[in-house]
Order: sequence, then structure tokens, then C-alpha cells
Amino acid sequence: QSGRAMATLNLRALSSWVGIARLLAVLLSCLSFSLVASTGRFEAPYGTWCMFTWCFCFAVTLLVLLLELLELYPLLPLSWDDFTSAFSMLAALMVFTSSVVFPAAFISSPCSGSLCARQAVATAASCLCFLAYALEVSLTRAKPGDISSFLSTVPGLLKVFEAYVACLIFSLLDHYNGKPGLMWCVAVYSICFIFTLLIIIFTIGRCLTYIPCPLEKVLVGYNVLALLMYLTAMVLWPLYSLGGQSRPDPCGKNCPWDKNLGVTFLTIFNLIAYLVDLVYSTRMVFFRAP
Repeated sequence: QSGRAMATLNLRALSSWVGIARLLAVLLSCLSFSLVASTGRFEAPYGTWCMFTWCFCFAVTLLVLLLELLELYPLLPLSWDDFTSAFSMLAALMVFTSSVVFPAAFISSPCSGSLCARQAVATAASCLCFLAYALEVSLTRAKPGDISSFLSTVPGLLKVFEAYVACLIFSLLDHYNGKPGLMWCVAVYSICFIFTLLIIIFTIGRCLTYIPCPLEKVLVGYNVLALLMYLTAMVLWPLYSLGGQSRPDPCGKNCPWDKNLGVTFLTIFNLIAYLVDLVYSTRMVFFRAP
């Protein structure tokens, strides 16, 4: 019986390049949250976010490895390739954010002593963890012409990026009530986030095939609309939130001016993402190789 049980193990889940990248991500994320936990310094909100990121990525990646090792993932009612592609992209973005936020918020200069050393090693491990997830994304990305797994294509990965950037925008939103221009921008961020998230969820849940319309062309039309909406937000947000004003002095950690500037840059990032998404989606739909 033990021989038959061992025969069901898929050892390639650990020995392949993707498996090695996932093992590294598990080890490095565990090292990051363990070191930070040992310092006792991970106050809210930034410390809590970083700890959540490392713990969440550790737990889900370990679960993915176990399901592939035991070959249990075909029993799940979802598109496994789409799920793992979307998660690796999301994990790369989350860990990258934590690798920037944690040292900026908790490592002070000059840096010395055991506390600082553990924080520095945790930051380095987080940066290496980001590289491990980025390697997984590059290894699992669909080859040109292969659209069997939508979320592993460039437009699919961009969908995850767009949703994540929208979440970052929501975390920075402040003092926008009473200004129609800013309220329109918030509506743009919300509408595009909801539709992008639904596309991701429906793709993973294998629900897109039930939509009674040419889905690829609908996605191209959505990208055009989202691009135009973000174009208006890129103009209106800095116009109404910054209003040509220079950065106030003093401007503390939770300075509204800094938050508004951050939203401006994130809006530009998402605008570029939707533009690239539109270009790739159009090529996939209208210029497929015979």
C-alpha cells in the first residue's frame, strides 16, 4: 500500500523550475515574516500589511505545492492554470510592495544592532521572494498564440496588475467628497476594478464560456472604455486634488498632498496598463496567425 501511495506523488511539482521557484518563495516568505515577528515591530497599518502579505503568500504557495505534489488539484472546480498564474502575479506585486514599504516605514538611519540586522535580512529575503514569484510568472506565461489559459497571457496578467493597482489607489483615497471631479475619478476606479475583478473570478471559475456573446471582442470593447475612463481620471484627479499647489511644509506621514500625488501616479500606471492590455487584446482577437 505504501508503494502505491508513493506512486501517486508528482515529484515534478518540486523538481521542475516552477516547483523550485515556488519552494524558494515558501522559504523566503517564511524567513521574512519570522524575522519581522521576532522583532515585535510591525505596527499597523504598514507592518500589518507586510506581515499579512508574507504569511498569505507562504500559506497559499505551500498549498499549491501540496496539491500539485499529491495531484489533487484536478478535483477542484476551477481552472488550475488560471488560478496559479493569477496568484503568482498577485503574489509578486504584493511582495514587491512589501519589500518597498517595510524598509521605508521601519528601518531608520543610522541602522545598527540586532534589531536592524533582522529587519535588513527580512527585507533582503522579501526582495528575493519577489524575484522567485517573478520567475514563476515568466516560466508559466503563455507562449505567443496559446490562449488556453487566459490569465497566463499578457492581457490576463495585466488584469491582475490593474486590479491590484486599483486596490492601492483605494488605500490612498482621502478627502474627495463634495468635489464632482474627484467623485467621478473614484467612480472610474471603482467601476473598472469591479469589472476587472469579475473577469478574473469568472475566468478562474470557468464561467466565461456561459456568456452568450463573443467574449474576446467584449474584452476589447471593455479595454477601450476603461482606457477612456482612466484618461479622464488622469486629467481630473491632479487638477482637482492638487490644484497646482506645491507640497505643504510640514507634510507628515499621512499628508493628504502625498496621498493625492500617489493616486496620480497610480492612475498613470493603470492607464498605461489598460493601453498595453488593449494593444495585446486587439492583436489576439483581430490579428491571429492562421
